Amino acid sequence: MSAEFATAGVVGIGTMGSGIAEVLARSGVSVIGVEKDADSAARAQAAIEASTARAVAGEKLTESERADLLGRITIGTDLTAVAEVDLVIEAVPEDLELKQQIFTELGQITRPEAVLATNTSSLSVTEISVSTANPRRVLGLHFFNPAPVQAFVEVVRTVVTDQSAVDAVKNLAEKLGKTPVVCGDKAGFIANALLFGYLNHAVQMYESRYATREDIDAAMMYGCGYPMGPLALLDLIGLDSAYEILNSMYKQDRKRVHAPAPILKQMITAGLLGRKTGKGFYTYAGQESHEVVADEQTPSKDRLPQLRHEISRVGVIGTGTMATGIVEVFAKAGYDVVFVARSEEKAAGVQKSIAKSLEKAVQRGKLTEEARDATLAKVTGTTKLDDLASVDLVVEAVVEDIDVKRALFENLDEICRPGAILATTTSSLPVIELAATTKRPGDVVGMHFFNPATIMKLVEVVHTVATSPEVTETTQALCAKLGKVAVTCGDRAGFIVNALLFPYLNDAVKMLEAHYATADDIDLAMKEGCRLPMGPFALLDVVGLDVSLAIERTLFSEFRESGFAPAPLLEHLVTAGYLGRKTGRGFRDYS
Repeated sequence: MSAEFATAGVVGIGTMGSGIAEVLARSGVSVIGVEKDADSAARAQAAIEASTARAVAGEKLTESERADLLGRITIGTDLTAVAEVDLVIEAVPEDLELKQQIFTELGQITRPEAVLATNTSSLSVTEISVSTANPRRVLGLHFFNPAPVQAFVEVVRTVVTDQSAVDAVKNLAEKLGKTPVVCGDKAGFIANALLFGYLNHAVQMYESRYATREDIDAAMMYGCGYPMGPLALLDLIGLDSAYEILNSMYKQDRKRVHAPAPILKQMITAGLLGRKTGKGFYTYAGQESHEVVADEQTPSKDRLPQLRHEISRVGVIGTGTMATGIVEVFAKAGYDVVFVARSEEKAAGVQKSIAKSLEKAVQRGKLTEEARDATLAKVTGTTKLDDLASVDLVVEAVVEDIDVKRALFENLDEICRPGAILATTTSSLPVIELAATTKRPGDVVGMHFFNPATIMKLVEVVHTVATSPEVTETTQALCAKLGKVAVTCGDRAGFIVNALLFPYLNDAVKMLEAHYATADDIDLAMKEGCRLPMGPFALLDVVGLDVSLAIERTLFSEFRESGFAPAPLLEHLVTAGYLGRKTGRGFRDYS
């Protein structure tokens, strides 16, 4: 096999192929592109010229470098033009028969030592490789779109791929300025296997009308820091492309998580493919436009949530990190807050923590001294639940134990005035079970803040079958007054964020458990390939493996979905006391 690649062929110069050709030429490789006809070849040439012109405008290339780059790329329609190259990368549409046909021809016309690579994102590289007489020289080289920008590359070896071919392609990827990860030939490889299960789950959530498209997307953006919500991302990818990737993975692994949601096929049949057609889950200003415009599903700006209950005095129960943050959030927004602690010492601790937080804000210029003093004056600590008798809203933020919370809500039902709203910050327990312990289930709502509450913008407002619409609307409006983004959903395990996040994290653990890839490679794939703020194992160690396991058990118990069953590896780590950063060891060692 070739140890160095001075020349390369790219078969299929569409969006991905043209990007790959540009990346290769930038690094000094002479590229021969092949398209199906003259019109396609001309469009490909124009696309590369436009892309490099933008690079010059953005001062990422000089005019001289652009001219050299373009001079290294030749695009035609004759496949035999790649006969003498060192490497051929196929980037045609995700059609197994088409790819097999191309590889059969490549196997006949290329030099025996040339490496043949497919850019498939989901098809079996092995099935493609056996179309040639020598499958040992075939592998996957999966670039991410747009190839000139995305740094991550998956190098996919089959059970017969020659190691020298893998090493040579990995070295080339590094020369191109990419970060390669070598993995086996498994449906979806690393990134897509994890990403598209999550996207498909979001589509199912939307299809069941559990939450609106806006709330699903906002939940993942503001709750997890994702650059895009799942439905907006699907519109960008293209619903037809997403369907093909999911369908291909499902045919290979038969995992229900990859079985395309029925609504995807319906939307594709109706021509709703996303940005490329101007309409998908959202409506856009035109074809290929990124500008979202209002449609029949867009919430009316004339009908914003209103405070149907007067809220001026707020009670918070708890002294942990979450409770302390919630007290500060309400006090900053101008509400009088009384918080309940188990002891005078713990109450003093809360006051001290809030004062320290506010002082940091003053030092950073985010808060005036007057605002600091006014906020602190709004906060009162107590050790008596009875002091909540006159509040308009109680937010419970105690330990995540259903029995403890039930007992607390029984007490609140007796103590709080009629009409007061009783809210729980639970992240996974059934809100209805707390409501049922009271004689006022219509006044009970979920108000799930994210940690740290002073920073995270998202609040999930969870209504039960008994919650009155006025209470739900008041809670939504209240969140806006707190400067938060409220999303609304029903009382179902995990609500929106955890229901989408933790099955994905669980799938990552199962991938590690199967020795398919290392924790470092999986984290790298999701950070670099999917632009997520943290990889799954880094996130699990921050959240806490015990907390993660409890949430996954709750999801599995409610949905009875086999794919939600917690990975045995996660259970073993928790049993061993390896809980993540808080114990110094989880999926990684922090000692």
